[in-house]
This record gives sequence, structure tokens and C-alpha cells, in this order.
Amino acid sequence: MIKVADRLQTVEEYYFSKKLKEVALLKAQGRPIINLGIGSPDLQPPERVLNALVETFDDPIAHKYQSYQGIPELREAIAHFYKTNFDVPLSPLTNILPLMGSKEGILHISMAFLNLGDEALIPNPGYPTYTSVTKLVGAKPVFYDLTEKNAWLPDLLNLEKQDLSKVKIMWINYPHMPTGAVATNKMFLDLIAFARRNKILLVNDNPYSFVLNPFPRSILKYAGAMEVCLELNSLSKMFNMAGWRVGMVSGSHEYINAVLKVKSNMDSGMFLGIQKGAIEALKCSKVWFASLNSVYEERRALVWQIAEKLNCIYDKNATGMFVWAKLPDYLHAEDYIDLILKEKSVFIAPGTIFGTNGEGYIRISLCANSDDLEEALARF
Repeated sequence: MIKVADRLQTVEEYYFSKKLKEVALLKAQGRPIINLGIGSPDLQPPERVLNALVETFDDPIAHKYQSYQGIPELREAIAHFYKTNFDVPLSPLTNILPLMGSKEGILHISMAFLNLGDEALIPNPGYPTYTSVTKLVGAKPVFYDLTEKNAWLPDLLNLEKQDLSKVKIMWINYPHMPTGAVATNKMFLDLIAFARRNKILLVNDNPYSFVLNPFPRSILKYAGAMEVCLELNSLSKMFNMAGWRVGMVSGSHEYINAVLKVKSNMDSGMFLGIQKGAIEALKCSKVWFASLNSVYEERRALVWQIAEKLNCIYDKNATGMFVWAKLPDYLHAEDYIDLILKEKSVFIAPGTIFGTNGEGYIRISLCANSDDLEEALARF
């Protein structure tokens, strides 16, 4: 056995990768597992998206290598989407880079800006990939606390008391996963000012803007953002296209070029049919989001009932496709979800996989149909 690279000693297999193997094994044994742990949309993309994909098959250039920057029409569609929905003017030529999913962008941005020994500020709780990618590129994750007491927003005054001299990147994610918290206008402005003072690249991961969120925002809308910010976005959640792997990063020309240097050495362009489908998705009107959210509202009402059955407390003002629920004080998240999986055949994500501040919380996904949610409710 050839010895693996040292960097693999710093990370473990992704939690859901491991846990879903266990869930699949239980299903294979005949257990009627209901999966409420994963945020993988189960609804269909818009029909126009599927039609655009199929129509591309006969295009003579469809099966050739594509541009590293995506076709011009896709970048134009992204620019139009940002202007229409966020009132953010972006140049299709210089401010936008399509990605094969925003998760890819986390790695590309980290490789573009983090040197060995640099530090990255990472939310606790937050998306685990921020931590694992930081470690994989040889940088050091520095966690900043998000707590219910502070509405799951960073305490910048406390952060500023720390030594930030080695910090190059700060990851933020609003609307926030897993808690569903939304940043205020003041919070975004304070974050931008904080990044400027400390010469930190601020990256907002923004895939949940349109899911049960009445006021979608982009950090790039705020004064001074282009100087210190990048924003990741994705079609996975808002258009039910998680498996298509379509995302984007937006920001200043200099930052986008730095990310492109990495990306162009790691892939050979996105399949043309996927790009054409993405263009059609981005053309959807607000009627699409209203229809999507009506389904999630119905499901969320059932998930709230499930949370209440489990004696949990939750915030009805939270956004996104999950319900973040606080367990009774005497329960530990991972032990409790393992018990639920064993006794009720229902899989729910423990809050601890998102950081130490997730202890005492569980995350229930809305990516299950009403029949499954009602069945889960009945089991509890």
C-alpha cells in the first residue's frame, strides 16, 4: 500500500458520505428508512430546463470541450439574474465565473488565496466543507462563534480583539445553513467594513436566497463589497438542480481571474446541455419561486409538528430548506439521532456535524414529500 498524502490525515470522510452508507445498508435489510437528513431537492427542475438539455444533444458542438468560463449566454443569464433579483450590476465578461457547483468554488477560492499556514475564519456552526478544504490546502481553520443568543450572527467586536494578521479569508453564509438565520443590512455593512480594515477576503455562500426567504439579498449589493468580497451561488436549491452541478462565483475582475487560474487547470468546461438548461432556469420568473415555496411551506408545517413531537424548540422566522431545532437540555444530538434511526427508522442530521455550537440541536430537511413527513410524524 502506497502511503497517502499527509493532508489526508487532517480530514475525515464527509459525514453524509459515511452516514448514507449506513442508511443504505439498513434499507437493504428491509428497514423502511425515511431520510430527513439531506438537503437534496426531490422536486423536478422547471420543464423548460429539461427541454433545453434534450434539444442540445443534436448540436454539433455539444460533445466537444467547452469554455473554461462558460458560454457567453450563460454568463449573460447570470448577470441578468443578479440584476433582476438582487439589483446588482455585473459584467458578464469580467465579474462572473460559472462553476460545476458552488462546492467546487470553495476549493478553487481556497487554492487561489490561501498559502500554507494562512488562516481562514469559519462559522461555528457552518458548512463542514469550509473546514475540510481549508485543511486540505494547508491553511488553518479559525472558528468564530455563532449562537442563538446573538441571532446566529458573528460578534465582530469580539473577533477584532483577536490576532487576525494571518487571516486571508472569512467564510460567511447568509441565509445561514444550518440555522436558517438571515443577516441584516447592518450586518452585511459591518462585515464589509471588518474585511476592509483587516485586509480579509469575505466570501458569502448564498445558495438559499430564494427558499422560504421573502427578502433575497446579495452581499455584492452593498457599498464597498466589490473591493473585498466574492459571492458563491448555486442552482441546486432554487431550481432543484443539485445533481446538475451548476454554480457561480461573482466579484471583481481581479478576484475572478485568480479563481479562473485554478479552475482552468482542474476541468475542461461544463457540458453544453447543462449550460443551456441553466440559462433557461435563470430566466424563470418569480412565479417559479412562489410555486416552489408553496410546497416547502406545506412541508415545513409538518416538520414543525415533528419538532414539537420531539419536544424541540424552533424559530418560525428561519429561512431555507431545513428546520433547525433545539433539543431538550438532557439530550445529546448524535446519540439521539442514532436512537431515532434505530427505533423509528427516521434519519435526521445532528447539529454537531456543523460544529461544536451545534450540540443540542438537530436539522430536519424539507426535501421529503408530505406522505413521508406524515409517516415520520406518525412514527413519533
